[in-house]
Amino acid sequence: MKTLDEMLHLELLTPDQHRDIGAWIAQADSPEDILQMPAALWQAVERASTVMGIDEDLMRPPALDADGVA
Repeated sequence: MKTLDEMLHLELLTPDQHRDIGAWIAQADSPEDILQMPAALWQAVERASTVMGIDEDLMRPPALDADGVA
């Protein structure tokens, strides 16, 4: 939900989209249930994720020197 809240704060989701997506996730019992979200809501999440660069963050290798690891 933190990411959805940030999407709302950045005005990448409308308040209605934020509410509907949050409600869908809250009622889902499994990841498979979340995948059944209506296409319009998925598209809104995908657009917001693209703007936020979420996919790039997930694909970036971890920094091995972070937090004194190296």
